Amino acid sequence: MEETKERKIVVAVDESEESMEALSWSLDNLFPYGSNNTLILLYVKPPLPVYSSIDAAGFIVTGDPVAALNKYEHELVESVMARSQTVYQDFESDINIERRVGRGDAKEVICNAVQKLRADMLVIGTHDYGFFKRALLGSVSEYCAKRVKCPVIIVKKKAQNN
Repeated sequence: MEETKERKIVVAVDESEESMEALSWSLDNLFPYGSNNTLILLYVKPPLPVYSSIDAAGFIVTGDPVAALNKYEHELVESVMARSQTVYQDFESDINIERRVGRGDAKEVICNAVQKLRADMLVIGTHDYGFFKRALLGSVSEYCAKRVKCPVIIVKKKAQNN
C-alpha cells in the first residue's frame, strides 16, 4: 500500500465559537484514521498597545500595566488552547499537534505563518458578517484566502435550529 504524504494543516483559533467550529470540521474531514497529517493550531495575540504611565486625566498609573497585560495574554492563550484541546481530545485517531502563537494583525500573522510553516492547507472560521460590517471591519478569512498560496477552507458556523 502506498504511504500518503504528511500534510501540515494550519487551523487558526481564537476565542470565538467559529474558530472551534473550524477546528472540529477539520478534524472530522481532514484527519482520517491513521493519517500522517500534522495539525497546527495558530493563535494570534493582538499587537501590544502603546501606553503611557500617565492616563488621559493626567494621573500617574500605579502598578505595572505591562506585567498585568502579559499575565492576561498568557491566560488568554492558555484558555484558547484549552478550549481547542476539548475539541480534539476525544478524536479517535492519534494526530500530531503543534501549538503556535503569533502577535500582530491577525490576517498578516496568519498569512506569514502559513508561508513560513509551508502549510499544505489553511482552515479558518468566519463570522459571516454582512456586507457593511465586513467592509468596515474587514474579513480575516477573505484576506487570507486571497493571499496565501495553499488551499484555504473557510468554515461557517452551523445554523441554529429553532
